[in-house]
Amino acid sequence: MDARSGTARILVVDDMPENLRLLNRALTGRGYVVEGFRSGKKALEAAFETPPDLILLDISMPAMDGYTVCDRLKADERTRQVPVIFLSGHEDTNSKVMAFRHGGVDYVVKPFALDEVFARVETHLRLNHLHAELESHNQRLEVLVAERTRQLMEANERLAILDRAKSDFLNLISHELRTPLNGVLGVAELLFTVESPEKAQSLRKLFDRTRERFLTILDDALLLTKIGVAAERFQGGTVPLQQIMLRALDQAGHLAESRRVELASTGPLEVQVNGDADLLSRALASLIETAVKFTVPDQTVRVSSRLEDGAARIEIEGKGRTIPADALGRFFDVLSIAEPITPGGDLGLAPPVAQRILSLFHGSVGVRNDGSEGIRLEITLKTGVGSPPPAQGA
Repeated sequence: MDARSGTARILVVDDMPENLRLLNRALTGRGYVVEGFRSGKKALEAAFETPPDLILLDISMPAMDGYTVCDRLKADERTRQVPVIFLSGHEDTNSKVMAFRHGGVDYVVKPFALDEVFARVETHLRLNHLHAELESHNQRLEVLVAERTRQLMEANERLAILDRAKSDFLNLISHELRTPLNGVLGVAELLFTVESPEKAQSLRKLFDRTRERFLTILDDALLLTKIGVAAERFQGGTVPLQQIMLRALDQAGHLAESRRVELASTGPLEVQVNGDADLLSRALASLIETAVKFTVPDQTVRVSSRLEDGAARIEIEGKGRTIPADALGRFFDVLSIAEPITPGGDLGLAPPVAQRILSLFHGSVGVRNDGSEGIRLEITLKTGVGSPPPAQGA
């Protein structure tokens, strides 16, 4: 509705037919859509069915006076904002005050001058139009404020994650790299003083191993930080389990050979699993290497796979060493193990890195002691499109 374009719908309520005819003719001539009613009851029914833009309401009417009509209009959500201009033959102040107390926005005394009625109608239509625009603007502002608030909260959460990641990374560097760094420095110092070529060659090999361990831990620490900060950026599809298992066995084979440990695999299943081939191969290789470190020389690490409840289950068994009871519950926690828990060597960040990678693709890993004979790592991977039914699995 635009008061200036004369497209407003106005209800005129007056029990006097001559007043209805006069106002109807005059307001229609100004371009307004006018509906006239001689009773408050009929006027209320029309207003509730289709709320008008303005109501001209006589106060003194039989059955239901103007005050009662206005009270009911203001009590209903549909018509609460419709401006009501009272029409009355009373000029006293009390009558005018009563009109405003009952919710009227203006008061016209009978007999009225049409120019005055036109001026008041146009004024209140314009005010109501501006009020509606203001309400709409406020609602838009509220939506914008809510959106900005949400964005700020997300940004604050992001900053908090980044701050925690920075702190965790510094702790990782301090905790995990201190030992290999001291080893590198110690070997480097010896290389400057040793005179025997054989001894120097041995120290160089030690230097290379320590350097490799240093770089592995640094790489693991960086990956842990990336996963913690932006896990949603790691996208995966479906990959053949057989492919990633063979790659993992090949990667872990070097450590197993150096420890005189055999690797034996049954399967693997010819199924598709959810994830990224490189990351899953890395996780499985890390877990196989972990089992190797819990296996004494001349024993075998066994890797098996099966389908169960629509998921791929992988078990890795290490023989000869077990995990101390007080370390089992924190086996996959970052920074939870300050000292090596197996004579087979420091595990570094391999267990938590593998656990975080698997969780990226809705997988999981658990560990338990297999009696007193060794450890058992139990891995679950979600199968994807192209996997055969369970009956073709195990």
